Amino acid sequence: MKPHNSYNKPGDYDHFVVDRAGTLLEWLLENVKGLSRSKIKQTLQGRGIRVGSKVVTQFDYPVSVGTKIALSKTKRNNDIFKSRYVKIVYEDRHLVVVEKNIGILSMAAGHSSLNVKAVLDDYFKKSRQKCMAHVVHRLDRETSGLMLYAKDKETELLLERDWHHIVFDRRYVAVVSGEMEQREGTIANWLKDNKAYITYSSPVDNGGKYAVTHFHVLNRNDNYSLVEYKLETGRKNQIRVHSADMGHPVCGDTKYGNGDDPIGRLCLHAYVLCFYHPITHVPMTFETPIPASFHKIIK
Repeated sequence: MKPHNSYNKPGDYDHFVVDRAGTLLEWLLENVKGLSRSKIKQTLQGRGIRVGSKVVTQFDYPVSVGTKIALSKTKRNNDIFKSRYVKIVYEDRHLVVVEKNIGILSMAAGHSSLNVKAVLDDYFKKSRQKCMAHVVHRLDRETSGLMLYAKDKETELLLERDWHHIVFDRRYVAVVSGEMEQREGTIANWLKDNKAYITYSSPVDNGGKYAVTHFHVLNRNDNYSLVEYKLETGRKNQIRVHSADMGHPVCGDTKYGNGDDPIGRLCLHAYVLCFYHPITHVPMTFETPIPASFHKIIK
């Protein structure tokens, strides 16, 4: 498929090819002229720089000879966007990828509720962008991590209509209670909400939605396990219910947990989000670090 003509025009980006291996920051400082060290670091940390098809924010990301790097010429709005709850990872004229903190909803659930959509809409207004944030998927208030918002109705509809083909990889990481017996595996069943809005599972069709979760243990000790979850389906509370079904609920889960709360938060983080751009069809790969507090629990 051909890219949409209104996106990624040749003048939007400066394109480079790496001629000497090293770290991304080292290469940028040596080869990008007209930008100060602080400005390069601010751009890298705040919005990321495209390395191949991946948007990278890490200073020490390794680059090899022949790697393609694209640096946006678009003026950044770092001074306008200020939020302790939301960080913009990537933005273009059609969509925005953010990393949300715990304690904020994905969208409004009441007139005064703190939510990512309102934060983005305020930023768009202040930066004089004639658009609004359109919600295409959600994270619970106490789940942190990567989210995708459309900036126009056309992009929203494209994402909604073909979400499972456009989004080709979504992974979460969680700290769960107890030492997982299996290193990896899959859990699948039907999930349905009851009248009290509690999601419960069934090994047979209960009129709910079929849910499939693949898991892989990254690290574990006698008391806790650090687990990566890859979703084949995206059902409400899927990871939290499936973790509880395995006898290892997510730590800090007040709804489906067992009271095990080592750091005073729901230990669930959306750390990988990969999708084909709905307009250009270019693969986009985003990854955030696993929270340091998760690693500390396992040590």
